[in-house]
Amino acid sequence: MESGPLQELSLKTLEKGAWINIVSPTPYELKVVSNLTEVEPDFLRSALDNEERSHIDVEDNSIMVLTNLPVMRGPEMYDTLPLAIILTSEHIITVCLEDTPVISEFNQQISNNFRTFKKTRFLLQILYKSATYYLRYLRQIDKLSDEIEIRLRDSLQNREILRLLELQKGLTYFNASLRSNAAVLDKLMRIRLNHTVQGIIKVYEEDEDLLEDVIIENKQAREMGDMYSTILSRMADTFSSIMSNNLNLVMRFLTAVTIILAIPTAISGFFGMNVAIPFSDDPMGFIYVSVLAIFLAGCCAIFLWRRNMF
Repeated sequence: MESGPLQELSLKTLEKGAWINIVSPTPYELKVVSNLTEVEPDFLRSALDNEERSHIDVEDNSIMVLTNLPVMRGPEMYDTLPLAIILTSEHIITVCLEDTPVISEFNQQISNNFRTFKKTRFLLQILYKSATYYLRYLRQIDKLSDEIEIRLRDSLQNREILRLLELQKGLTYFNASLRSNAAVLDKLMRIRLNHTVQGIIKVYEEDEDLLEDVIIENKQAREMGDMYSTILSRMADTFSSIMSNNLNLVMRFLTAVTIILAIPTAISGFFGMNVAIPFSDDPMGFIYVSVLAIFLAGCCAIFLWRRNMF
């Protein structure tokens, strides 16, 4: 509203400067809002596609800014979700498939920090809040990757490798969204000077500063995302090499043991033949053969040990 505290309105009591927040709408709800605000139905449906990338569309009486918000699907699962922010001469409309933390932060408790009738500033505040959530989740990913690295140093288990893979997937989503969000911000910088949309987007000096802050935060998030992606990728490659090296060590050890055990087996097979052989009539023959087998196996073990086969 243009004055007074933040209060909830219905579509029947809608006022100029109101914020219409639509979450997981039905086709009927989209039709009602479209008729009421004279916004293109395609604008309202844009955010209902999970694969939609960030972009800006301009019509005669409205501007749609589609951005991707960061979301958490689980303790270590990160994803992005499209949010459509539509500005008209009288209202600001947000459309999303889910209720996200970014939008939930704009509530009655912090109503003194934003005004819905200041549509351009409110748009930039949403984009700024989105960038801060990217930074928050990226720091969480960094801490989780450090924890996984410590665990992998002690024991290379499939569970930790899968956790690392899940973080890499989340970072991939973040990096792609941050790049497309940066393109939106660049276009927003240019479009604010367009005379045809100045009736919808009015940028004041404070808004210019806020837009610069949004660009800086988004750039920082992009740099952090790229850096953490590189770290996780190299970490995965390193531990993959370690696992391969450990497997080689195990195979080398088993090969050495097989060679050592083959010597007593060969000797016992030789002296077990049903023909005339040395020590066949000697009561101490078994002991002689056993000592010989142990001696040769020991010599072989020492030789292999010196060759670093153990």
